Amino acid sequence: MNKLTVIEKNVRTKLRCIIRMNTTSARQKQTPTEYCLQLVRKNDYENFLCTLLLPRSIKSTAFAVRAFNVEVAQVEDQVSDSKIGTMRLQFWTDALNRIYNGNPPKSPVALELHRILQQHKLSKRYFKRLIDARLNKLNSSMFVDLESLERYCDYTTSSIYYLLLEAQNIASVNADHAASHFGKAHGLVTLIRSVPYNARKRVIILPQDILLKYSISSESIFQRQSNAGFKDAILEIASCAKQHLKMATSLRKAGKNLNAIFLPTVCVENYLEELKKVDFDVFHPTLQRRNGILPLQLLWRKIWS
Repeated sequence: MNKLTVIEKNVRTKLRCIIRMNTTSARQKQTPTEYCLQLVRKNDYENFLCTLLLPRSIKSTAFAVRAFNVEVAQVEDQVSDSKIGTMRLQFWTDALNRIYNGNPPKSPVALELHRILQQHKLSKRYFKRLIDARLNKLNSSMFVDLESLERYCDYTTSSIYYLLLEAQNIASVNADHAASHFGKAHGLVTLIRSVPYNARKRVIILPQDILLKYSISSESIFQRQSNAGFKDAILEIASCAKQHLKMATSLRKAGKNLNAIFLPTVCVENYLEELKKVDFDVFHPTLQRRNGILPLQLLWRKIWS
């Protein structure tokens, strides 16, 4: 057995122990902390793995932040009537106000957020941005251009990284810029990955200017037609994500203690690489499979970065 094989086995064993420690208690009555962990595990598995590898001091905070994001992100998928969706998002707006006023509603996520706010000073405006972006999307289903798509990603994804930086007490211009760029990269990749799912629901999430530029009809997307124009459209959006990723990486090198927070970089890099291999065909079967070696890749990056 060579040295590399021994290291890989040790890495896998360590990760299994981390997951076991964080999930065994879920078989019993769940606390708000455990509820948030399981909510993220069920609905945001890649970020669940990344959050497991965060420093202990901010791990619970990160799960609470991501659980809040899951709650508001799910609203659009759970309703067919935008008015009902608006009311559900209003619930979270009201809940957020009550959390910051020290009187959280009896919701596990709200209770957990209230608890972590006693330990970390987190800006309310970033949580509000998570809600506002979903509310705007609910009321205007299509993005006009790539810039509006980037702005949506900044609100829905960069906001999470701003909050994680605050939890880690990292305050620097470079760190904030890195969070902004990486959030846009991560958000754009997430939206690209969601194209097949949204096509089944007959929902278009690609920007209108891109669709017009490459003469792509909505019906062709619903029918999962990956013609040359459609692949070029995906390439343009993926290239934008790659540029943001490069900027985030260069800015991150100038900061301290940022590697763990930006561990989802591995997930973004993986998808962009696999997308390139299948010639930007988002409907290709290989892109729909879960990456079995991702836990190993994440732990390896954490150890050696």
